[in-house]
Amino acid sequence: DASSPSVTSMLHDAEAMRHEEEIARNPYSLKLWLAYLEFRKAAPYRDRRVIHERALKFLPRSFKLWKTYLTESVAALEGRSVLDKRYAVLIRVYERALVHLHKMPRVWLDYCALLIKLCRTTSVRRTFDRALQALPITQHERVWSPYLAWARDAGVAETAVRVYRRYLQYDPSHREEYVDFLESIGDFAEAAQQLAACVNDDNFVSPDGHSKHQLWMRLCDMCAQHPERMSDTLKVRERLALRARDRL
Repeated sequence: DASSPSVTSMLHDAEAMRHEEEIARNPYSLKLWLAYLEFRKAAPYRDRRVIHERALKFLPRSFKLWKTYLTESVAALEGRSVLDKRYAVLIRVYERALVHLHKMPRVWLDYCALLIKLCRTTSVRRTFDRALQALPITQHERVWSPYLAWARDAGVAETAVRVYRRYLQYDPSHREEYVDFLESIGDFAEAAQQLAACVNDDNFVSPDGHSKHQLWMRLCDMCAQHPERMSDTLKVRERLALRARDRL
């Protein structure tokens, strides 16, 4: 009976042996490794992990292999405590992947998402910074968006301010967004400084469509409502000079 468990097992073993023999003849064929993984798609994670590790010894720069390996490794720990020691193993796998795939933003973003989930604040910041250093500037916007979102939500104002200041070096047009954040954390002195920079910059164009006069009025309101929070650099005579300039 071809449907009996023993016969099915024999056929499965024979198919597995065929894959192994083909790979032995050509271990650098990505197509063969992917076919083997497809054949073993119902296998437990630990078995597929072994296949991935074997394949990556021959094809260490294969994005497809690393992506499926990392995705399955993350899924295998779904629901586990962030203190589970196996996360340390997963982090090492990501670091190994980045040795070869450091120009791939998707790997950096997935790695950062994992570190955020594990609440490793220092590692998150350092990894986002490493991604910005490794990736071409044309890919930086993909990193800055989640980086700023994490910085705003991390609950550490000093870290968020430091991240925003770096971001403005990359894209100063979002200075108003930084002002909004500064107001939300009560740093009115820095917020006023940034608004003054917007008003003084002849090339600044508000992404929200605010005119220079509207920005100036916002600055005046901020100074009037929080005079004790203003820094010495925003003196009355300087603010009057700004106003006179705005009226010209």
